[in-house]
Amino acid sequence: MNMQRNILIAALLVITYLMVLQWNNDYGQGEPLPASETEMSMANGDLPSLPASEGADGDVPQAVEPVTGDVPTTPVQTATTPSGLISVQTDTLNVSINPLGGDIVALSLPAYPTRKDRPDLPFQLLEQSNSRTYVAQSGLAGRNGPDARANGRPLYSVEQTSYQLAEGSDSLTVDLHFSENDVNYIKRFTFNRGDYLIDVDYLIDNQSDSTWTGSLFGQIKRDSSGDPSSSSATGMATFLGAAYWSSSNSYEKLKLGKMDDSRLKETIEGGWIAWLQHYFVSAWIPNAEQQHVYQTRKDSQGNYIVGFVSPAVNLSAGEQATISADFYAGPKDQDRLKEISPGLELTVDYGFLWFIAQPLFWVLSLIHSMVGNWGWSIILLTVLIKLVFFPLSATSYRSMANMRRVAPKLQALREQFGDDRQKMSQGMMELYKKEKINPLGGCLPILVQMPVFIALYWTLMESVEMRQAPWIGWITDLSLKDPYFILPILMGVSMFIQQQLNPTPPDPMQAKVMKMLPIIFTFFFLWFPAGLVLYWVVNNILSIAQQWYITRQIEGAAEKD
Repeated sequence: MNMQRNILIAALLVITYLMVLQWNNDYGQGEPLPASETEMSMANGDLPSLPASEGADGDVPQAVEPVTGDVPTTPVQTATTPSGLISVQTDTLNVSINPLGGDIVALSLPAYPTRKDRPDLPFQLLEQSNSRTYVAQSGLAGRNGPDARANGRPLYSVEQTSYQLAEGSDSLTVDLHFSENDVNYIKRFTFNRGDYLIDVDYLIDNQSDSTWTGSLFGQIKRDSSGDPSSSSATGMATFLGAAYWSSSNSYEKLKLGKMDDSRLKETIEGGWIAWLQHYFVSAWIPNAEQQHVYQTRKDSQGNYIVGFVSPAVNLSAGEQATISADFYAGPKDQDRLKEISPGLELTVDYGFLWFIAQPLFWVLSLIHSMVGNWGWSIILLTVLIKLVFFPLSATSYRSMANMRRVAPKLQALREQFGDDRQKMSQGMMELYKKEKINPLGGCLPILVQMPVFIALYWTLMESVEMRQAPWIGWITDLSLKDPYFILPILMGVSMFIQQQLNPTPPDPMQAKVMKMLPIIFTFFFLWFPAGLVLYWVVNNILSIAQQWYITRQIEGAAEKD
């Protein structure tokens, strides 16, 4: 009878596994995400028509005047739309620049494909299309700024509409030209090989007979659409929103709801302002030696605008000047972000346990530099953490083993006192005292370790290095779920084995719930990133080995007594 039951259970498990695999094939993966409208048009060599100026919706901020204060922004009317975008290609960036205003309206990352099986389809970070608005804007506002003109933002001219970083060249310069009222402007974008930082310079030549006054602004405009790079299937979506940094308040995050309720307007020396999503970030970094007004607002279409306005610049007749800022758009590479500006590496959002997660990532990176594989690095880091917490874990497992050893005596007490809970509790306390057992001894050491385990979870969840990183065999991307669900099943099995080493809960209903947990967690982990499940599997296996060894020692000593 037992044999027949076991065969039926095994058959049911196999059928369930095959059904989940088939469901995953039909619905879990989906087709490769299509390129944005801008990207597809550029790929076909047919540059799309540009959208009309957005200035009427309040794109251009108020300038910072040195004497008279803020100058109200003149409503910007729609200007004549040019026929195409300016295409720029480097080894790290594919960029589209709108000659109307010189904004970056599309930016993709060739080194980071949308999916690993589609290396020809780079991840689209910035875009302006029917489906999404996420652009980087910059210009000159203020009394004489060309971006605050009554007849629309400036329409720049270029020598060519397509630029590409040449082989052997370390940088690429793209100049946009505009002249008005005897003032000549060059908006210069400088791209560097192997880098995601773009230098944005305004070269201003005042050939008029009066003083020119204007302020540099840089901002990021994004709609409220979801994060295309987020692993929301796990139920632990990463942060989507803005952040800024100041020397006084350090790193501050701005959730979408907060930007809905109130506006930021703060004067900060140096600093930066950014838009964060899973794995990637875009940020404006103005002159570190000047004070800038950082602000957030929303336009009439509901788009979020976060940016800065620099102090006004006055140029006498015949005078020239260069005003600059940097724009970063790319992966959350902590080492590079730290080089660009203080605190920018904090955009790798490890949550409230960042002070634990940062050292964990440093150790993980150190291990990876030696083994060259992120999967094996996760395994070795888990082993190292287990070794560090070995004494605490041993205390916990000894307590559990002792509880398991006296389980028959506890059962005898339940039979003796029945439903008399007061006498039952007294008997249990006397038994614990006699056997020198602390019933909380198994819980407290685990609670001490939990912050580290949670921090490691976020380290693996947030680090862009895990994205599309292979391990072995069928695990070709540690940031995605196991395609055959082998790791989640191993996690469930290891959890079940670990339960067998733990003392049985005294409450029968609690005991039934505990038996169901391995099954529940297995289904819960099916869609977790493989790197996270790998960590849990290794942690469970090491815990089983340590707990089995300690339990065997204690039970062996009890038999001798």
